[in-house]
Amino acid sequence: MTNSINEILETDVILVIGSNTTEAHPVTGYRIKQAVRNGKQLIVADPRRIELVKYADIWLRHRPGTDIALLNGLAHVILRDDLWDKEFVAERCEGFEEFEKTAAKYTPERVAEITGVDAELIEQAAHLYGEAEKATIIYAMGITQHTSGTHNVMAVANLAILTGNVGRRGTGVAPLRGQNNVQGACDMGCLPNYYPSYQPVEDPAARSKFERFWQVKLPEKPGLTVTEMTDAARRGKLKCMYIMGENPVLSDPDGNHVVEALQNLEFLVVQDIFLTETAQLAEVVLPAVTFAEKDGTFTNTERRIQMVRKAIDTESKAKPDWQIITELAQKMGHPWQYPGGPAQIMGEIAQCAPLYGGISHQRLEQEGGLHWPCPTPSHPGTLYLHADGFARGKGRFHSVEYLPPAEEPDEEYPLILTTGRTLYQFHTGTMSRRSRLEELRSEELAMIHPKDAEIYGIRDKDTISVESRRGKVTTKVQVTDQVPPGIVFMTFHFKETPTNVLTIASTDPVCRIPELKVCAVRVEKIISNPPVDERDNYVGVYKQ
Repeated sequence: MTNSINEILETDVILVIGSNTTEAHPVTGYRIKQAVRNGKQLIVADPRRIELVKYADIWLRHRPGTDIALLNGLAHVILRDDLWDKEFVAERCEGFEEFEKTAAKYTPERVAEITGVDAELIEQAAHLYGEAEKATIIYAMGITQHTSGTHNVMAVANLAILTGNVGRRGTGVAPLRGQNNVQGACDMGCLPNYYPSYQPVEDPAARSKFERFWQVKLPEKPGLTVTEMTDAARRGKLKCMYIMGENPVLSDPDGNHVVEALQNLEFLVVQDIFLTETAQLAEVVLPAVTFAEKDGTFTNTERRIQMVRKAIDTESKAKPDWQIITELAQKMGHPWQYPGGPAQIMGEIAQCAPLYGGISHQRLEQEGGLHWPCPTPSHPGTLYLHADGFARGKGRFHSVEYLPPAEEPDEEYPLILTTGRTLYQFHTGTMSRRSRLEELRSEELAMIHPKDAEIYGIRDKDTISVESRRGKVTTKVQVTDQVPPGIVFMTFHFKETPTNVLTIASTDPVCRIPELKVCAVRVEKIISNPPVDERDNYVGVYKQ
């Protein structure tokens, strides 16, 4: 995030796109609702009638996979009606002329044809965002998990810099991370093309620095992304995988091929706190401890580094992740020693990762969480980025064109499947399904519109099959206008209904993010529901 979560309360207009914030990121969702109650205005762009629609001034119900067209359409109106920040663009940006030519093609009428959103609503949303003194864009995996994911993000950035909504309090772009320490993992180099603090693998100076620091010879080329590793394993090009805290059997696209790939490995190691569906395929399982059984830090979605303190003693032979990795390194001949534990490791991070240069456990204990960049021990941390300029110099406009999803509906598979989360479970259910949350939501409920339900003879709570070109699952169904006609919505929380058996493995060509948000499916009723007492509240809060 360029800005901090609490700055949402200081903005004038919030644009939420590709994020079911109140269910997937409840803390941030609460801040949005609080801002609206305080008089701020809200635009929601989402195919589904998510909870935030109730709080929105404008709801843009666009078709899944048409985000670029919608964002370019907003930019078109802002340019046409002279709502853009000319001074900011002239002083701090480049590539504007080419971007302007691209945006000129996305008239409200053309965007309406692509997205299904009325041209008048597009104009209203553009004026609301473009006329705001301070505006914030919030997005999540509904933007990134597409074959056009990188270009989707660029289109978001275009809109922010076009209106000068970067580098000031109460403005900015807020990409919400999918899990609690994803930001920290990326910061520490858990990406195939970066060392810690986003120092490029292909940069000879950065590589030389870490070779001296770690006393090893490092590869000159980036490694494989997750989706590339899965494909390589399936083709026999990758022999071993070491998976930590992830359950790709349920979370990754085209689940049958994921299982095939993992079974094709010569050696699979899984390090986790429970015996997940992925761990069950492993030759070796390394038991790790939970967050409550260790000391260390997490870095959250707003770049805030926070202490994690041990609350309970471990009652098993499980160990903290850092200790497992250190002992493995020692057995492989590397003299790793951290007698000072996580505090000493943080000291090492501060030496080699400039963004964390001023971070120490002692300081975090005294001052609380700190936002990076925090380059020196006297630096207060950075609540919002780009105040004095962009890291690359000038902010760059990218001319991005709308392209349809990799797979669209046809006669054989006439519906679109889109996936996401529900408030009452988390990710693949590894933790949440072992909690009392299971009492609130214990099985999949595929959402389908009443018009589609009528076509297929489906009633609420019927059991149906959902089938794509890659696989087939069964699920109970919820008939609701929360989804538009032609759309089926499912989560990936339930192993009994492994939704990602259906999704497509097509990826964004730049970042290799899979297109989890759009694929073509068909449905069929299997079991009719029993007679229902009208007082029955089986789906509880999911009823409108």
